[in-house]
Amino acid sequence: MSSCATGHVTPEAIYAFDARSVAKRFRHAAIFGALEALQAGETMRFCNDHDPIPLLHQLSARYGDAVSIAYVQREPGAIVIDFARI
Repeated sequence: MSSCATGHVTPEAIYAFDARSVAKRFRHAAIFGALEALQAGETMRFCNDHDPIPLLHQLSARYGDAVSIAYVQREPGAIVIDFARI
C-alpha cells in the first residue's frame, strides 16, 4: 500500500503534501502555492481522503503540460497523486 511518505528512489526530489491537514478553505491556494514552488524535475506527492477531480481539471487548465499528474494510489479514502513539474 502506498502512502504519503517518499522513498526518494530517483535523484529528483519528492515533497509530501498532505491535504487532509490543511483547512478546506485554504486547500486549493496551498496546493497552487506548493506547485509554484516546485522546480523542473521535482514532484509533489499529494495525499487526500477523496479523489479531487475538480482540482485536477483546474490544474490541467492552469499548467497544461508543465505539470504531469499520475495516480500512485486510488482507493476510497486513500488518494495519492504525484504532481511533477516538467
